[in-house]
Amino acid sequence: MDRTPSGRLRARALDVPLAGTPGRWNALTDVAGIEVGYTTLVQGDDVRTGVTAIHPRGRDGTGVPCVAGWFSFNGNGEMTGTAWISESGALTGPIAITNTHAVGAVHQGVLDWISTNHPRVADQWLLPVVAETYDGDLNDINGGHVRPEHAVAALDAARIGPVDEGSVGGGTGMICHGFKGGSGTASRLVEYGPDRYTVAAFVQANYGGRRELTVAGVRIGELLADQRPDLVAGPRPAPPGAGSIIVVLATDAPLLPHQCTALARRATLGVGRSGTSGSHFSGDLFLAFSTSNAGALTSTFPTADQPGYETLRFVPWGRIDRFHEAVVQAVEEAVLNVLVANDDMTGRHGYHVPALPHDAVRAAARLAHGASL
Repeated sequence: MDRTPSGRLRARALDVPLAGTPGRWNALTDVAGIEVGYTTLVQGDDVRTGVTAIHPRGRDGTGVPCVAGWFSFNGNGEMTGTAWISESGALTGPIAITNTHAVGAVHQGVLDWISTNHPRVADQWLLPVVAETYDGDLNDINGGHVRPEHAVAALDAARIGPVDEGSVGGGTGMICHGFKGGSGTASRLVEYGPDRYTVAAFVQANYGGRRELTVAGVRIGELLADQRPDLVAGPRPAPPGAGSIIVVLATDAPLLPHQCTALARRATLGVGRSGTSGSHFSGDLFLAFSTSNAGALTSTFPTADQPGYETLRFVPWGRIDRFHEAVVQAVEEAVLNVLVANDDMTGRHGYHVPALPHDAVRAAARLAHGASL
């Protein structure tokens, strides 16, 4: 739990005080059935990109809808398929995340994968969810390096179990709070009467200014910016805080579509704990789904005029706050895992982005522990 599968440290390994109880892997895959896969492209001096793939019900569950909702904290970004989620309250297939200019290629790759592996699902209609953040500082974003087959490979590579973090998949070329950003995840267990549920988050973090960076309530960004001012400015004239973050939330708790939307809104609070105030030039798009109520939502055309009913079991609205709290905690930790489980990266035009120094995180953790005594 304190290290990624590739051996990188995570936030808990640096003694950061984090509320709540994580699941087995402290990852999105703690929600049973979810599979996560990556294609990571690091080539030459200027290719730093990739694709992240998420199967909400595993590859075999494609076409079985999940109750879902989404929220745009700031809309300078893209997440395809959300109009249908708003209309139907359902998510039917895989989720993919990549760079801004590769959305079309990855969208085609998801279509190709479903057509090959689930042709009966593809014979109806497909509106895949593909989201993005911008990696054009480190990556040759206009070079067409991400192709449909890379999305297919990420979907094929998806597995249950521990999830790698940092500069992997769609997060390969991302920058977060002026440090190396990318992919991260975390989970929380929620006790609900005799039941125990999981709420989990996956983020692709590419947002925030360095000076505002906050760890466990301790604002460390000002000190780090003053110490290393040569690493603050990027190659494009973007204001501090510009960028984006995609958050995917999953739970096995039974929820209504609007309750999933409410969970997606709470991701804003988890992201905000890193210190960001939300730049106008950031695409902050959040998706939440529940794997409960399998089979309760119809995803295919009716075969005959046969009236019928569906039933959804759900947590009462008045008892949902503990799930909101779990979202905030998981998103906060997922962002920290992005920053901790990372290395320096040099990319396009020799642009260099440092990883967040672990010593600074440990110092913030000590201050946070002392303040709580």
